[in-house]
Amino acid sequence: MGFFKYVKQEIAVIKDRDPAIKSTMEVFLYPSFHAILKYRKAHKLYLKKHYYRARRISQKTARKTGIEIHPGAQIGEGLFIDHGHGVVIGETAIIGDNVTLYQGVTLGGTGKESGKRHPTIGNNVMIGAGAKVLGSFTIGDNCKIGAGSVVLENVPPNSTVVGVPGRIVMRNDVRVDDYLDQVHLPDPVRNEIDAVKSENARLKVSIQKLEEAMKEMENK
Repeated sequence: MGFFKYVKQEIAVIKDRDPAIKSTMEVFLYPSFHAILKYRKAHKLYLKKHYYRARRISQKTARKTGIEIHPGAQIGEGLFIDHGHGVVIGETAIIGDNVTLYQGVTLGGTGKESGKRHPTIGNNVMIGAGAKVLGSFTIGDNCKIGAGSVVLENVPPNSTVVGVPGRIVMRNDVRVDDYLDQVHLPDPVRNEIDAVKSENARLKVSIQKLEEAMKEMENK
């Protein structure tokens, strides 16, 4: 696809998915518009093994837009990054068509892998604000990842994932767990604190019973 076709495509994608855009001219102020077009240029250089030039473009773009896309990543058509600040897409990430990412999303690695280190994202996937998808695995087509989730393993197509670590709560429009939206995520730290409180209360009752039993024995 030629450069001008990419420009037209990105304009259409942004206008379609962001209701805040009222005119075409506003699109040119959009950080993700510039980040994605610069990525396309850098990716071509990367494929030609001009690695330094490709990285130079990506790093300059990251400083200007807050969106860091490694030129080695493979990105399909129709990527939409809403707001975008803090988005990071790793070198070996693969992104399908019509994917939406919100601010703060990381498509990264775990630091323990070599070769293919970053996730593969299917078509028509939405990843909510602040979500972290870490490792070399696949998010299937038509999935939704809730805001703030941390995904560390494969997700089958047509699934909704929330939580830390991420867990599937819906699949093929059927609830497979108690449904949680992007806001009402599980709090594992709070759960552990509640468990400690419950155990502490149980121990206090047990100690009180032992003390009472000992007093009765002394009185006898």
